[in-house]
Order: sequence, then C-alpha cells, then structure tokens
Amino acid sequence: MNPLLSQIGAQMSSLTGVRAIMKDVIETLRAGAGQDFINLSAGNPLILPEVEQLWRDCTAELLESAEYGEVVCRYGSSQGYAPLITAIVNDFNQRYGLSLTERNVLITPGSQSLYFYAANAFGGYTDSGELRQIVLPLSPDYTGYGGVTLVPEALIAYKPTLDIDASNHRFKYRPDFSQLSISENTGCVIFSRPCNPTGNVLSDDEVRKITDMAGVYNVPVLIDSAYACPFPALNFTEMTPMFGKNIVHCMSLSKAGLPGERIGIAIGDEKIIQVLESFQTNACIHASRYGQAITARAISSGALVDISEQVIRPFYQSKFTVLESALDDFMPKDLPWFLHRGEGAIFAWLWLKDLPMNDWEFYQQLKQVGVIVVPGSTFFPGLRDNWEHKTQCLRISLTGSDEEIVKAMGRLAMVVSEVYSKVVAAV
Repeated sequence: MNPLLSQIGAQMSSLTGVRAIMKDVIETLRAGAGQDFINLSAGNPLILPEVEQLWRDCTAELLESAEYGEVVCRYGSSQGYAPLITAIVNDFNQRYGLSLTERNVLITPGSQSLYFYAANAFGGYTDSGELRQIVLPLSPDYTGYGGVTLVPEALIAYKPTLDIDASNHRFKYRPDFSQLSISENTGCVIFSRPCNPTGNVLSDDEVRKITDMAGVYNVPVLIDSAYACPFPALNFTEMTPMFGKNIVHCMSLSKAGLPGERIGIAIGDEKIIQVLESFQTNACIHASRYGQAITARAISSGALVDISEQVIRPFYQSKFTVLESALDDFMPKDLPWFLHRGEGAIFAWLWLKDLPMNDWEFYQQLKQVGVIVVPGSTFFPGLRDNWEHKTQCLRISLTGSDEEIVKAMGRLAMVVSEVYSKVVAAV
C-alpha cells in the first residue's frame, strides 16, 4: 500500500541528516558481514558496568517499593513524575543556588521531543502570517535540529568564526556576533553545550551575550545540555550551567546510561514550561514513568552525579586523548588537517581543509579500508551559506575500544595521505 501523504507527512517520513548516513552504515555492515569494520559512527553510548549497575540498583529499589504499581500501572501527570521533579528542584537549588519550584520543571520523552515542542510552539507562522525563525547561533550543531520544525523555512543557522592553531593542527568554532541576528522575528534560539558533533563548549560570556540578545525580544533560548554537568558531566573543560528568565536548560538521561528510557528534562520560566507541557499533553501524554522513577532515586541519592563525574567523564575524556594522540602520531604534518578542541561530548570533529573531494566521497573511501565515521555535512542544518567547509569535516565517535580508535586513525591517516597526494601528482 502506498498511502497519500500530506506535506508534513512527506517531510517527516523522509530520511534527513545523519539518519540517512546511519541507514547506509547498517546496509554496509550487513553487506560486509565478516569484514573487519571499525564503526566509529554511532552516537549510542557504551554500556559502562558501573553505570548499568546504578540503574539495576535503582530498578531493584523500585520493584521492592510500594509505589511500583502506581508508577508502572497508572497514567501520570503530563508535567512528570512528582518525586523526580522534586528531586531535580532540590538538587539544582542546592547545587546552583537557584529558587526553582516544581512549576519550573518538565519531564519529556527524551530531549529531542522537547526541541520539537519548542520549535513548533515558538517558531513558524503566527496567526497574522508572520514567520518566526528558529535560530541556531553556531553552526555546525546537532543534526537533529534539522527535523524538529514543521516549517523548514523557519530554521536558520549562522556561520561561525574559526580560531585556528595551524602549527598544532587544532581549531575551535566561535559565534560570529557580527553576523548573528536575533530580532522581533525570532521565535526561539537553540544550541548544544557541549556540542554534538564538535565537542565545542561556548564560553559563559558567549552564552550570556546570546541570551541577552534574545532577552530584549522575550525570545526563549533552549540550551541543549545533553552532555553537560551535573549529569552526564561530559564536559572536559570548566563550564557553568546557565539559568535565567528566558533560558530553558534542557537535559537528557541518554548519555547517563538511559537512552532506551527516553527521559528529557527542561528547567525554565513557568510560562514557557506551561506551553511546552500543553504541547506534550497533546503529543504523547507523558514520558516513561518507570524511567522517571528510577531517575528520581539516582538523583536524590547523589549517585547519578557521582558516577557521572567519576566514571562517565573520565572514560570518554580518556578516549578523546587516545584519538588525539593517534592523529598526532599518524597524520601527515604537512597537510592542512585540524582537530577541533576536545571540550566535551563523545565525539571528535576533524576538518580536512582543501579536501580534494567532498565528505561523502571521503566517507566512502574510508569504508574501503574498514573505517566508518559520519560525513560532517549532515551537521549544518539551517545554514544557507554556500560554504565549502561544510563538506570538509568528519564526526568520529569515541565509542570504540582504545585499540580500535588507534587502528582506525592509522587507516584514516593513510587515506588522507593518498587523497591529497593524488592532487599533488596531478599538478
């Protein structure tokens, strides 16, 4: 059967961004069964024994409690499971000196749904026909932002400035405030910190500047903190979580070991939270109550923050160090390759300046030597500039073993040398 789709149906059923790449990855692995592939494409976190044990312990407590039936066998509030909201309020008030109440928190089925609610509640066309833009102030950013709006023309991203340390083959993206525009035509602002895919962490001053620009027009700023402190604490550099009147601090439990339970958390102004909650009520009623109940225990006991800081962060920070050292050892010193500063998240971001082919073609070349990464062009949603940089980058996951990462970087360096040498030979 080939059902007729609406415009929205066609838009939402298409494979966009990194999801198209992941389909190719699955088909490649299936077709090459038995081949020695090193798959560094996935954003799926590794199962760390200590983290898994935390959730097993919390599950055991829930199973033994009198509230189990009420949690699993009953519907709940669209805002979220009350003990989890209370645990978040108490923890954040104590940890960050805030004055949150239960009305400042919303629990969602993962943070992706949260950005979908916000993009369509605040962005798109108004009743009077005016277009409210969804602004991504620093591109590249999370590929999933490309699919959150039902009005694709509302999404707009801004090209960054690049701080380049040529002698050390490093670089860092920064917001270009000379170009960034937030105005009465802006519906909301979204960015990740630390950033998927680059590992970039916007400075506190950069965040304040963006939120102040948005505050002039009462524009909500959603800070995607899926990799930030206090959990999963995947920041490798010092950073301060930001809160304020127009800020919605968005978190996820996915990289803290619960990707399967789809638990997202929004902390913000009561009126913004009410809008998002109403959207959620219409979309799916509420998030998984089982996931919320075990999360409440992990936060209240302090175990989630402890394991984030003592296990999750050092594990992935060590992985980045392994990858960084391997690239320094294997990559040609005379070629223009640049690794983004590793400031957080579970990825590395590699820029191959003046790459003689596009990122998709290079991705195909890497597959020939058994290495799978993600072409970087999928991480520039909303960027309308014709910028060659978009097709010169790769996202490399830190989810392989140390040995796999080293071997993969050796193979990558070999392909880089071959690709650039063909250009020199042609000249």
